[in-house]
This record gives sequence, structure tokens and C-alpha cells, in this order.
Amino acid sequence: MILIQNLRAPLEHDLQTLLNLACRRLQIEPAAVKELKVLKKSVDARDKADIHFVFHLLLGLEDAAAEELLAGRSNAEIYAEPQPPALPEAPKGILRPVVVGAGPAGLVAALILAKAGARPLLIERGRPVEQRQRDVAAFFATGRLDPSSNALFGEGGAGAFSDGKLTTGIKSPYIPFILKEFAKAGAPEEILYAAKPHIGTDFLPKMLKGLRERILSLGGEIRFGTRLSGLVLREEGLRAVWIESEEGAEELPCERLLLCIGHSARDTFAMLRESGLRMEQKAFSIGLRIEHPQALIDRAQYGEFAGHPALGAAEYKLSCHLPGGRSVYSFCMCPGGRVLAATSEEGLLNINGMSAFARDGENANSALLCSVEPGDFGGEGPLAGIEFQRRFEKKAFEAGGGRFFAPAQLVGDFLAGRESRAFGAVRPSFAPGVTPADLRACLPGFAAQAIREALPQFARRVRGFTDHESVLTGVETRSSSPLRIPRDQISLQSSIFGLYPCGEGAGYAGGILSAAADGARCAAALLEAAQNSSKGRE
Repeated sequence: MILIQNLRAPLEHDLQTLLNLACRRLQIEPAAVKELKVLKKSVDARDKADIHFVFHLLLGLEDAAAEELLAGRSNAEIYAEPQPPALPEAPKGILRPVVVGAGPAGLVAALILAKAGARPLLIERGRPVEQRQRDVAAFFATGRLDPSSNALFGEGGAGAFSDGKLTTGIKSPYIPFILKEFAKAGAPEEILYAAKPHIGTDFLPKMLKGLRERILSLGGEIRFGTRLSGLVLREEGLRAVWIESEEGAEELPCERLLLCIGHSARDTFAMLRESGLRMEQKAFSIGLRIEHPQALIDRAQYGEFAGHPALGAAEYKLSCHLPGGRSVYSFCMCPGGRVLAATSEEGLLNINGMSAFARDGENANSALLCSVEPGDFGGEGPLAGIEFQRRFEKKAFEAGGGRFFAPAQLVGDFLAGRESRAFGAVRPSFAPGVTPADLRACLPGFAAQAIREALPQFARRVRGFTDHESVLTGVETRSSSPLRIPRDQISLQSSIFGLYPCGEGAGYAGGILSAAADGARCAAALLEAAQNSSKGRE
């Protein structure tokens, strides 16, 4: 296949248009092309008067024709498809590894272990995604929380109720493999070529069920409603684990454990600390969600092209570094989405955003987060960041008036330093509901001040960003884990031999794709260690 990069195309185009443009660049006839494939598609909106698409295309030609065509050319090249690292097979007689947590890291890790023949056991404290959807819908409707099945716990992890973004700043050799597995499992095909791929809350359940079925078909086992409750250690490391479900407690022999518990399994973190696992404080962020009419964001980003069906809902990504040293940035921007309660404990409120694949909702929302350093926690020990989060989640719950209603405020009132009494043109999308409030009471003083300073700066980049009737909702505390579980850089094992801290909760990822890639990396390290151990016994 021949790779053509940075091919400009109009908003109105089809495959024939792309073929003609590619052939014009290469000065060949369309009939010479046997296959055309889109490798990457992105929007160039830098010039609002000239918004267009940019493509990387693959063209299939006869081998002889391709060699002749490329001779002396610099505008095309032979494409070499990236291959994931070769994974070792599980040695015979391996004691099946246990994977804790069915978020992106745990699911991908279990898939790789199952493909290698290791017959992994995947445990998840929450429920399968079908039941989880019903539990979350009931919570939105009634405000009655199920602590084990909610927008944070259950198959798919916290990412199952999000925009399903697959953008990441990391460069992992496992990413092409992961995207292909996601697409095979039911994610939209465009994640394979979109510059900013996303799955959407509506497609995520289908993909999760597909991954589950694949793991089971390869010999893996999945137990829902089951949590890790204890470790059994010996001098050389892990010997067994205790798990708990409705059937009671059970001790399982276990020499290798992939810990993919996400950032909100607070009781598990406490148990691990008591077991002697080394942990450390880590910086994270706290802030609010801001909502605008999606049409406003479309106009700000696309000008006269706003609303064009080929473009869909517009996004933004903003950040600023303030004179006092704090940073404020947008996070998990959800075009055409809604704000939701993403909490797992009674009396505490954390929020998040989600959107369907079509991103066709009335409002756009995004987190506006301020950096929090360990020195801000006001406590010692690795769990101090969790207590910091709880403190402000409790304030938000109380300011919302209970029933998991969220405190919300007009942007104009927030900037003026006064409590909101009612809402205007922008209807808050938060479920279960909102209460007008003064959000300064729900944030650390430094975070409230930093966001107030950042908003006018963001308005200079996105016109209308600080419109008076836009809505702020609070608080968002769980964009990342407030702790890290140190691990060896080569073996990826923790201070407890045989225990592999993995993904977002352990402090090594920041989103669906980076967590999945870390799950793949840890699964490969586990398999390599098992092979080396097996060879040592021979």
C-alpha cells in the first residue's frame, strides 16, 4: 500500500472525491488503484473562512506499478502497518492470574492473558454493563445510590459513562492493537482513522459486551459482584487473595495479581495500605463543569461553517498557567453531552460529563480543573488526597441540598462573586437535578480563585465562553488518582512481588486508551515473568 499524507479535501466529499484527489497528486489514473483506505481524518479549522478536512490515505496498486510510481518521489511512500509487540505464551501449568477491575486496563489485560492461554480470572465489584445501565438510570431518576453499581463501579469502569474519548498523549506500541480490538468488539469503525476518536456512551455497552464475550471464549472467567478484600503474603511475595461476593468470602491461590481498580475504590486502597503495599501521594485536580449551548461552541470554532453536517459538534481544549503558579485547563470536553453524578459513596458528590456518539445534545460541557499538589492535602500518608477529595465532595453534596442534587451557578454570578437564584437560557443537564448556589463554598479557595482568573482568558480564545447565563456545576474531584502505587520500571511489579499496579487508579494512566495500553503492558510483563519463572524451574 502507498501512503499519501496531508491530502486536503472539501467538507463535501465522498470516496470518489478522495480517489480523484489522490490520483491527481500522484499523476495516475483512478483505474490503476485497486484499493483505497482512509488511515487518518482530521479537521483543519485554523482559518475560519477555509475549514476543510485533511486525510492520510492508503492506495493499493500493483507491486510493479507502485515501485515505478515511487521512484524519485517525495510525496508518497510504502506504508508499513505497525505491529504490536509479540506477546509470550503462558507457560504450561501457570497458576491462573487474577485481574481486579473491569475498566479499560483490566479488560485489555484479561484479553491479552486469555489470548496467551493463561485462563485469567477477572473480578469486578460492580455489575455487567446491561444491569449497570439500569442501575444508573434508576439513580438519575430517584437519587437512590447503589454503592456497587453506579457511574464509577461496574463493567467498563468510569469510562463507560463518558464521551468515550480515545485520545492520548502517550506513544504505546499497543495502541493500534487496542483500537482494532475495540472496533471488532463493537466500537464505531471510525475510531481506526479519526484524529480525535470517540466511542460515545451509547456504543460503549456494545463494545464492553463484545470484549467480555471474547475473554470468555478464550478461556477466561469473569465474576461480577466480587471485590478484592485481602492479600495473603509470604516472604517471597503474593500467595493468595481474599475475595468477597454475595456468596461470602473465598481464599484463592494467587501468585500474580493485576491491580486495575480505578481511581475510586477507596476501601480497596485502605486495605492495600494495611497489607503493607507501598503507596505515595500524587498531584491531581479539582474543579467544576461548565455548560454552554452547543451552537455557541460551534459558532466560536467553525464560524460560518457552524452546523455543517460533515463537521458535527465542535470541541475545544483550553489551558492557562496563572501568575500564582496554578494551572487551569479544560478536561474531558463532551460536545452535545450532559453532566452527571459520578459518585460511589452516600453523602458525597462528584460529577462528570458524558455524550453519545452522535454528540447531538443541546449543551456542550467540559470540566474546568485546577491543579492540586500534595502540599494542599493538609494531611500525611498516601491516602490524604482521598480525604481531601471527600472533604469537598461532602461540601458539594450539602450545597446541593441532598438527594445527590448538584450545586450550580451562572458563570456571570460566579465571576461577580454572588450566589445564583435561578437559571436562564442554558438549561442545566445534570442528573438527578441542580440547586442554585455559590460554588465558592464547594471548592478550596485557591481553586475558586484560579478558575475565576482563567475564565476571562478562555473567553479570549472561545468567543462567548463567559456568557452570563452559561452554567457551572460542582464539583469534579476524580479526574485522576490522588495517589500512586510505585512499581519497578522493568518488571512493573510493586513492593509486593507478584502484584502489578496498573492503569488510572495506580497512577499510570489518564483516560480510556492510556489505561488500556497500560493494561496491555502489565499483562505482557506478567507473562514474561511467568515464562522466566517456568524456565527457572526446569
